Amino acid sequence: MLLNEVVQTSARVAATGSRTAKVAALAETLAHADGAELEILAHYLSGSLRQRRTGVGWRSLVTRPEPAAEPQLTLTDVDAAFAELSLLAGTGSQGARQGLLAELMGSATLSEQEFLAGLVTGETRQGALEGVLLPAIAQAFAVGVDAVRRAAMFAGSIPVVAVAAAAGGEPALAEITLQVGRPVLPMLASSAPDIASAFERFGGGARVAVEAKLDGIRIQVHREDDQISVYSRSLDDITARLPAVVAATAALPARRLVLDGEALALRPDGRPMLFQDTASAGFGLTPFFFDLLHVDDLDLVDEPTSVRYARLARLVPPALLVDRLVTADAEQGSEFLQKVLASGHEGVVIKALDAGYAAGRRGASWVKVKPVHTLDLVVLAVEWGSGRRRGWLSNIHLGARTDDGGFVMLGKTFKGLTDQMLAWQTERFLELETHREPHVVFVRPELVVEIAFDGLQRSTRYPGGVALRFARVLRYREDKSAADADTLATVRSLAG
Repeated sequence: MLLNEVVQTSARVAATGSRTAKVAALAETLAHADGAELEILAHYLSGSLRQRRTGVGWRSLVTRPEPAAEPQLTLTDVDAAFAELSLLAGTGSQGARQGLLAELMGSATLSEQEFLAGLVTGETRQGALEGVLLPAIAQAFAVGVDAVRRAAMFAGSIPVVAVAAAAGGEPALAEITLQVGRPVLPMLASSAPDIASAFERFGGGARVAVEAKLDGIRIQVHREDDQISVYSRSLDDITARLPAVVAATAALPARRLVLDGEALALRPDGRPMLFQDTASAGFGLTPFFFDLLHVDDLDLVDEPTSVRYARLARLVPPALLVDRLVTADAEQGSEFLQKVLASGHEGVVIKALDAGYAAGRRGASWVKVKPVHTLDLVVLAVEWGSGRRRGWLSNIHLGARTDDGGFVMLGKTFKGLTDQMLAWQTERFLELETHREPHVVFVRPELVVEIAFDGLQRSTRYPGGVALRFARVLRYREDKSAADADTLATVRSLAG
């Protein structure tokens, strides 16, 4: 299969808002793939490479060779090139990497170059996420979508499921079950703006579990006798980094386990440290568990939340359980939220007591509520986009006011920008341009933008010493001048 076919499918998916049309386009392409190509194709359609690390960053893609006139690259050609790039290391590897990358990009057409750049940088946004790719696999290979979803849950890999569905249909999918030692896709929560809205989703008077939402590292812990493995949210093996988690699991009275939880760095007073401290602490992280998927010879994935938690509470010491309240009263839920926030945590997750564990899905059974912080910041510069945003000014540099009347950068974001906003800001920023570097346009600090973010972290990269976490654009504030923007002192005060 030519890479161009994938690029064209990606364009079709991105161009339609119809879920049915997206699924049909993906299914048609999946059905055309040969067995050896299918795993590669499933990765590319979901916007990722098979190789987790290639050593290629966005700076390597700023300057590209003259594109090929006609499509010639196959999926296996591209995969082989990235596999070779991933193996390069040591003296001379940088030059060799640049040469291989130039050879690959020189064999690609312009649209293929943009697609490959998007795969490398993670900016390929074609809408082919799990919500449409799993149904597309079902349609392509005439299997039930529930069977596909369940297999994906246990395999922890959508490409693996695509290969199984193509090779053996539903019987092959049914053979993919929970295995201790193989991570499963973690269950995710949808969002609600407040406790009242979240409770409404579960129906009036329904009892729910309200659990503290910790700002730590999501962990999935597997135990098979003395063999203990810890996996991250992205299913990477992080066992060596978390010996305290391994030790805590080893002390539990069970031979076989699959646990879900968070690992957190704590201050001496028991309050949580900033996320970046947790992310870098490693050896000092404490596990807090909130779910149990397997114990000894018993699978609990399909058991209701109430049953899973009851078994978890009998197994795990109270000090290692996430704080929890079971109630049908939204007011009690709100009081619990305030208690959690006062303890330094980021919010709560509300869970249906009768729901099974829907791994890999952001469904209605778990709903998270956490405060949204906003700041009015000034745009200092903006970067030209790549992939489908090529030709637009996209990634904006965000600044807060300083006491001397200047501005200090707090980070960048392109999240939350619609196509309409991209078109508008491209025109507006070019009017404010002062100078530019190869891919960055610097602008007069006049335009104010309202930014939502999840938290702050210390930063040595930015002179203000802090940076925004998960910043996204809410709206531009043309009713405000740069003098009305938030100050660095205000930002620092939010970090506590």
